[in-house]
Amino acid sequence: MSARPIAITLGDAAGIGPEIIAQAYCAEPELLRGYFVVGDVGLMRRATALLPGVAPALAPIEMAEEAWQVPPRCIPVLQPGPAMAPMPFGVVSAAAGRLAADCVAWAARAALRGEVAALVTAPLHKEALAAAGVPFPGHTELLQAEAAAHAGLRVDQMPVRMMLANPELRTVLVSIHVALRAALDAVSFGNVLQTLRITHTALAGLLQRAPRIAVAGLNPHAGEGGLFGREEIDTIAPAIAAARAEGMDASGPYAPDTVFMRARTGEFDVVVAMYHDQGLIPVKYLGVEQGVNVTLGLPLVRTSPDHGTAFDIAGTGRADARSLVEALRMARQLVR
Repeated sequence: MSARPIAITLGDAAGIGPEIIAQAYCAEPELLRGYFVVGDVGLMRRATALLPGVAPALAPIEMAEEAWQVPPRCIPVLQPGPAMAPMPFGVVSAAAGRLAADCVAWAARAALRGEVAALVTAPLHKEALAAAGVPFPGHTELLQAEAAAHAGLRVDQMPVRMMLANPELRTVLVSIHVALRAALDAVSFGNVLQTLRITHTALAGLLQRAPRIAVAGLNPHAGEGGLFGREEIDTIAPAIAAARAEGMDASGPYAPDTVFMRARTGEFDVVVAMYHDQGLIPVKYLGVEQGVNVTLGLPLVRTSPDHGTAFDIAGTGRADARSLVEALRMARQLVR
């Protein structure tokens, strides 16, 4: 186990992020030894007040390493900026968007400096980020930019991919947060091959062997031999052949409506999907309470729960922390 602490970023404070973090500390106090929250002490105090029974105490810290010194059943909180005024639950707020982005940036830079072992990120709200003037639509792009800047590279020289995983299925996406029309254009030989390389490297480290990678087609029935489109013939199959020539255990393209079932029964370790919803709907259907989002390709470990800010139930005490707990577990596994 890494001796370095693990950072949990607050997420959008108008959503359920602070609340599920507080729940996780109550539910898994031993698991969370050495974790700390990057966020606002006052907003975390508001979140703990939503918990039934005796709320855990908050322990403000100034350095990440102090997380290990906090007494059991206390929540260490490192505040990267000035105290924030409470914002209404369930309302898009530029202040909440700015705080959320600042927490992620602080934690990313600490991880890139080697001060923390991993990041676990509570959900952001894309409209709040935009309202705050943050030039990124979500965590993945923000972290990619931070990592590229740290390495002195252009953003396009730091390719990343999203993997969503639960105990039954893993899927990695060729494109992430783009319009569907743009996602179709992103199905290129270079992008598919790059996705396979990133997937192979990341999963080989996790599994300690070469992963069995299934590649989904883009079109119904994987194009049916060109009857429903030629992307499989002209783009996806050549990328798979190139990956196999590099020693990867990649196969396909397979019909998208059946390949996820085959992976779920153990035939494959991971499915590479061509666009966001193609890959995420099957995983989320199996239960968002078990899903974990992992960013692949970064020089740091980042996991996240498989859900959003849930503005509709924020502040009600009804949020479910199980996906966050799974993200916390996976972060620990990935840094061992």
